[in-house]
Parts: sequence; structure tokens; C-alpha cells
Amino acid sequence: MKTQTIRRPILAADLVWVVSAMGFAHLLRYGWVWNAYVQGSVLNSAPLLIVTLGLWFLLSSMLKLDGFGGGWYSPAILTQLFVATSGLMLALQVVAYPRHEPVSRLFLFYFWILLFVGFTLIRLAFRHHFKALHRSGAVRRVVIVGSGPLARELASKVHRHPEMLCRIVGFLCPADVATDGQSSAADMISTRTLGVLDILRPRNVNEIIIALPKPGHPEVLELAARCRSQGIAVSLVPHPYELYLSKTQLLNLDGLPILQWQDEPSCGDPVWQRVLDLAMGVILTLLATPVVFVAAALLRYRKGLAFCRELRCGKGGNPFWMYRLNSERYALNLPRYERLLQQLSVTELPQLWNVLRGEMSLVGPRPESPEKVKHYSDWQSQRLKVKPGMTGLAQVHGLRDQHSSEDKTRFDLQYLLERSPFIDVSLLLQTLWTLTMRLLQLPRVRLVPEQTAVERGREFPIEERLSSAHSAQSSAD
Repeated sequence: MKTQTIRRPILAADLVWVVSAMGFAHLLRYGWVWNAYVQGSVLNSAPLLIVTLGLWFLLSSMLKLDGFGGGWYSPAILTQLFVATSGLMLALQVVAYPRHEPVSRLFLFYFWILLFVGFTLIRLAFRHHFKALHRSGAVRRVVIVGSGPLARELASKVHRHPEMLCRIVGFLCPADVATDGQSSAADMISTRTLGVLDILRPRNVNEIIIALPKPGHPEVLELAARCRSQGIAVSLVPHPYELYLSKTQLLNLDGLPILQWQDEPSCGDPVWQRVLDLAMGVILTLLATPVVFVAAALLRYRKGLAFCRELRCGKGGNPFWMYRLNSERYALNLPRYERLLQQLSVTELPQLWNVLRGEMSLVGPRPESPEKVKHYSDWQSQRLKVKPGMTGLAQVHGLRDQHSSEDKTRFDLQYLLERSPFIDVSLLLQTLWTLTMRLLQLPRVRLVPEQTAVERGREFPIEERLSSAHSAQSSAD
């Protein structure tokens, strides 16, 4: 099932729950009151119900609140539903304000709690259903033709989308393509293209996905043709994949497929982001000041210097000084209090000053040193089209300074495609979620590099790696 298809039944379930939740909220607040002339009557809530159904239909469609669109990631789903339902309640307050009979705030509170819990359970139920289908084997068995970062990322993304009902069962790797050391000689199967089908048939492969830099190679075309003739579906990741910082549209021109890259998203500084940075920056600065003051005093007493600054590249590659508490990143044998400050990201709070000065945003790609930026490819340089941020999509997925710029760029460019106030607020809440989880796990904290999202994606079940497909025999053979 495609991601776009799953949105319809989830939206339908949401709308049914809206009706049920309003009924339960009314029952909790007013009891069984049906008379239209009595305060708290069910009939008096009918206009609010119609408005709620309409608003949620628009919100769910525009913001893609199905939970599967960006890959199943629980913190993202919870924070997005929290922001969306809270915004819905504010809208209902505005709609209900001109009414002669005011709407009970307790009724709206019950309604909001029921909506948030119900919407979350609906998505969990769908995910459980798809997981059950995976366990029962009711999935399409897929082989990826390719190797390297692109093949790994594709496998990771398929693993994160259980609604696709696909399972990656192996890889086909041409002999002249490096395997990045992922396969040992023991789990490699070497064969010619003519023999690939003999490998795929016993494994009941339903589809192959071609993820190669040169998908038009005669050998690859022959493989695709043979698979299609045997009823094995063929899909293709278009290249150059690095151009994906734009939305695409497939145009069928008399049977000739044309993949159109639409205009790149605006990479300027939207007014809403600066307003959000200033408003939230002031609030967070007031809340963080006591914590930063205590931490700075401790560092000053122990090390003689409370703050330090690091040269980073901002928007357009322009250098600026980024401020932080004076604690060496990822150093070994740090005192326990410094490990605590780093684990809770207290050391990064002085960057709120960079945000207020307009050098950084609360959300955006993390800034990197001029030495790293100097080695950026044209693709990675697209991160520099916007202000750097204190947190971002890559960070909430576990990527930090010690991880490669390429891995972080994929998340950062995905953020640029979907940038909006809703996404920024959601990412800020996800960051708070991450810090809360770290606080709860402090007794078991060890200073080791975190597992990246790509590495987590490698945990999908690989029954066998088919790292093969040597040169095909010529047609004369």
C-alpha cells in the first residue's frame, strides 16, 4: 500500500473519532442533556462539531498528519498531533467566542484530551496492523540493485514505512561496484546477469528496485527486462539523486516519462521564522538564564573560563562566532558534571544569543566549521542557503557533530523542502522530548557516539545478501 493511500482510511477514522470524542466530552461535562433549550445541550454543540470536522480535514490534508508520511517516528507523530490539536482548540475558541452562549473551557479541555489520545491510538492501531502483516509474511519481497550510501538509505526508508508492505531480502551488486565492506566473501553470491533470475525465483522475490548511478547500462536494462518478463516488478530511483532539493512531478509525454524538478523552495529568511526566533528566543533565554548562570559559575571556578566561542559558517558560508559553555566536546575522562551538561545540551544554551542577534535560528541545519565547509560538494552546500539552527531534523534523529556531513545533509534538505511554522514548533518539541529521555536515562549514560538513523535502519531483516551480477554474456553467446 502506498503512503498516499493510507492517508484516506486514517483520515476517515479521525473524522469518526471527532464525532465520538465530542459526544464523550459532552457527556463528561454536562451529562445526558438533549433539550435544545437547556445549556449544555448536545444540539447546541452541532455547529462546533461541523467546524471541527472541516478544520481537521484541512489540517490533516495540508500537514500530512497520518503519521506515516515522514517514516514512522513516534516523537514526531506525538508532537505534531499535539501542536495540531492544540491549534484546533484555539480555532474553536475563536469560532465560539461570538456565540451568545459561551463554550465551556472544561468541555474543550476534555475534547482536546480525547482527540489527542484517540488520534494517537488510531495511528498505533494502523501501525500494529501493518506490523502484524509483516510478521505473517503478507509483504512484497524486494531486492535492491545497488550498493553504497544510496542503497543503504533506500533500505532504511523502506524499513521505516511499514505501510508499504515491503521487506528488503537482499542486494544485487554489480561486480565493478564496491560494497563498502558490508559483505564478506561468505555471504556473496557471484553470478552472471543471465543467472540472476535463478537466484531470485527460489526466494520468491516480487520486485527489484534499481538504485545505481548508471541505471541505463545495457546489463541493467537486460536485468530489468528479464525480471518484468517473469512477473517481477521493477522500480527505479532517478538520478542524479542529489538534485532532490525540489519537488518532483512525473510527466507522461506520449509514453515518454519526464521527471520534472519544480522550482526550489524559497531559501530566504521568511518573516514567520524570524518572529518565531525572537518570540521563543526571548522566552527560552529567560528560562535558561538561571541554569546557564549556575553552570557558568561552576566552570569558571573549576576551569577558570566559563564560556568559549567556535568559528562556524552561517548562511551563505559567512563565518561567525558561535558561543557555548567551556566544555570540550566528546572528550574522554570528563568530570561527571561536564558530561551531564553535555548530555542535556546545557553547553549549547549560550547559542540563544546567536539566535537573538540573527546569526542563527532555533531550527535549521547545525553550523559546521570552515574547514568542513571547504570540502562541501555542491549538493552539501545547499545547507548554507539558510541560517544554521540550534536544533534540526538531523539532530532529533540522533546525528551529531561527529557524524558525516553527508548523512546530516539528507535530513537538512528534507527539512528545507517542508519548512513551516508547524514543522519548526514540532521539531522544538521533539528536541525537548529527546532531552527529557536523556534526563530519565542519566544513570546509564555512557559517553559513546549515538547510533545514526541510517545505522538504525540497517536493522531490517536481511535473509541473504545477493552481492553479485557479474558482466552479462553478449547476445552472441
